[in-house]
Amino acid sequence: MKRAIRLWCAALAATVLTALAALSLPTAASAASLTEVTNFGANPSNLRMYLYVPDRVAPQPGLLVVVHYCTGSGPAMYSGTQYARLADQYGYIVIYPSVTRSSQCFDVYSSQALRRGGGSDPVGIMSMVEYVRARYSVDPTRIAATGTSSGAMMTNVLLGLYPDVFRAGAAFAGVPFGCFATTGGSEWNSECANGQIIRTPQQWGDLVRNAYPGYTGPRPRMQIWHGTNDEILRYPNFGEQVKQWTNLHGLSQTPTFTDSPQPGYTRTRYGGSGGDAPVEAISMQGVSHNLPVDAAQAIRFMGLDSTSPTPTPTTTTPPPTHTPSPTPSPTPSPTTPPPAAGCRVAYEVNAWNTGLTASVTITNTGGTAINGWNLAFTLPTGQTITNGWNATYSPTSGAVTARNVSYNSTIAANGSVTIGFQANHSGNTASPSSFTLNGAPCTVT
Repeated sequence: MKRAIRLWCAALAATVLTALAALSLPTAASAASLTEVTNFGANPSNLRMYLYVPDRVAPQPGLLVVVHYCTGSGPAMYSGTQYARLADQYGYIVIYPSVTRSSQCFDVYSSQALRRGGGSDPVGIMSMVEYVRARYSVDPTRIAATGTSSGAMMTNVLLGLYPDVFRAGAAFAGVPFGCFATTGGSEWNSECANGQIIRTPQQWGDLVRNAYPGYTGPRPRMQIWHGTNDEILRYPNFGEQVKQWTNLHGLSQTPTFTDSPQPGYTRTRYGGSGGDAPVEAISMQGVSHNLPVDAAQAIRFMGLDSTSPTPTPTTTTPPPTHTPSPTPSPTPSPTTPPPAAGCRVAYEVNAWNTGLTASVTITNTGGTAINGWNLAFTLPTGQTITNGWNATYSPTSGAVTARNVSYNSTIAANGSVTIGFQANHSGNTASPSSFTLNGAPCTVT
């Protein structure tokens, strides 16, 4: 009963806050609307996907995942927050995942959800992200997540598990990655909710690092919001999140900048004094779990308040881009990649006047993992690749070879990877007739 009351209170508070947030900005006239997408890919926990594409999409749009609270839904977050209205202004695309389990809380507690590729909700959300990336020229430097309450917890989980995909996040009234872990199928962790799980920065950081062993690339930037009077997810969780994300960035817990953006708010930044600091935390004096969601400040921090791609910092590992020349170098592999034992390719084309996008799903049907891969195929006459994602493409027409990038070099046995590209065409929108993976012919579906 106590658990049910807590969940109900969290949902009620979050519902009120999203209603209030909707009053913060005027709504611009738009023909765009929220659309449900089905069959978007692997979806082990039966999530629903809602997509908002503004009328005017930026040439290389940002992509934002907006995650709802307990008993909430994707449509409720769409109508109750300003993220879609801001998308109309800045041209980014918004995904609104929706839970179908009875509590309508996201899984941030099971061992599957807290391991990269382990299953449950994070895998379904990543399928949604890849679905959009296969159809739009999304700027990979501006993929972000945000959420409230249960959605804030999932924001921490997504950024922890997929640091090579998400570049930034904003968590409103959440808890650190791994704090809500439970056993026996329980969805509620009272100890974490009450702010009683206190760890060192190193311990918090290790929880994230151990969820994706071997990853050494850059970590996403994180913005953390919390009310000092939060009665559902107690205020100590604010400081524990700061510990976790500063440790992941190799930073001290001592702020490099402190100010008060409005009365009662204390904003601290770590690792920088400007708006692009790796970690930014806003403590809201006297505010309960029913905290206001400042969508404009969130998208500012996440780099979505522009229609142009964000320049890549030279001090970090270059992220993947959509143009052939600056895309990440393929993961070092033997001159001739190991032969594929078996493969299957699914190729989907969406065409318009003189352009098309292609989504290519490569499945390893063999019994052992493929480490380092290239996919060879011949584009039909008149098709020329203009940009691509999740692989490097050379040349851009004729006999093309797509090679893995750093974050998808391994295809597990019975595993898949999805790549894609945009191309011009002169009227011929046909698909390639055959594919070879590391020199071995693939079945085409």
